[in-house]
Amino acid sequence: MPAPTTTATSPLHTWWSRRPPTAGAAVMATGILSVALHQTGYETLSRITLALACAAWLALAGDFTARLLWDRARWLKEAATPAALTAIAATTVLGTRFATLGWQPLAKALLALAALLWPGLLIAVVRRWHPRMPGGVFLGCVATQGLAVLAATLAATESTAWLAHTALVLFWLGLVLYVIALTRFDLRQVTKGAGDHWVAGGALAISALAGSKLLSADSPSLYLWNEDDTDALRTVTVALLVLDLAWYAALLIAEIVRPRLRYDVRRWATVFPMGMTAAAALSVAAALDVPWLRTPGEALLWIAVAAWLAVAAGAVLSYAEVMSTERR
Repeated sequence: MPAPTTTATSPLHTWWSRRPPTAGAAVMATGILSVALHQTGYETLSRITLALACAAWLALAGDFTARLLWDRARWLKEAATPAALTAIAATTVLGTRFATLGWQPLAKALLALAALLWPGLLIAVVRRWHPRMPGGVFLGCVATQGLAVLAATLAATESTAWLAHTALVLFWLGLVLYVIALTRFDLRQVTKGAGDHWVAGGALAISALAGSKLLSADSPSLYLWNEDDTDALRTVTVALLVLDLAWYAALLIAEIVRPRLRYDVRRWATVFPMGMTAAAALSVAAALDVPWLRTPGEALLWIAVAAWLAVAAGAVLSYAEVMSTERR
């Protein structure tokens, strides 16, 4: 009998094959930093982070497609996990940044792709919600609000009323999903979570961002909202930002009291809420004409940048450890 053959794989391939679905949060984190850096005028840094986010998105999209075609069992298993929704959220974050660059056709294509993935993945994930879940349970809200943010941004740049009205529906649906997710969230994760527990606050941040984008989308030519609608949106948007900042403070205190310094890929889901809180504060400051809010928004941005650098360093060291182990 001939000896069985084995297929040699590189250490890089081995490391990549072990990548969990939560790795999509790295694209979300990097993409929202690009958005926030653009809001504060750091255009060169914004474009550098955008390029990094695009490279990571393309790699993950290729892997997503390859698993769908050739490893259907694994794809179906991962598609039913909350982390699968990072694919939608990451796509909408990149689309939002492209819209601010004036690349509307690409932003529209990403909106269409995210909208195509959203219902199937959301239903598959929500059907498996159960009590005492980690912070990933809030990704249903994040993915839905990501669509709202991108649709509202395009509505403003394209003067398209139906996109804004669709974004408004998604905005309210996202808030409903947040409330339901909150009843499923295990509060013990605040002191024990590996990183994704920060999404409890990040989901409120992207909701506040969506509210500010809806307010900014209105114009005399469109007349999207009457005075009551505008007042309601303003009140809810401000409340969301305040609640997000309260979560941010509580989570930061918990990190100080119970440090979790070991690298975990879920730490990208910590960076994303930090960056999203900064972007939300800056966007609310512009939409509601609250100039003083820009200063804390910028401070939160640089905290998020520092967190991104720390997690990126952890990822590099983790990769180096895997490479070292595989070569032995």
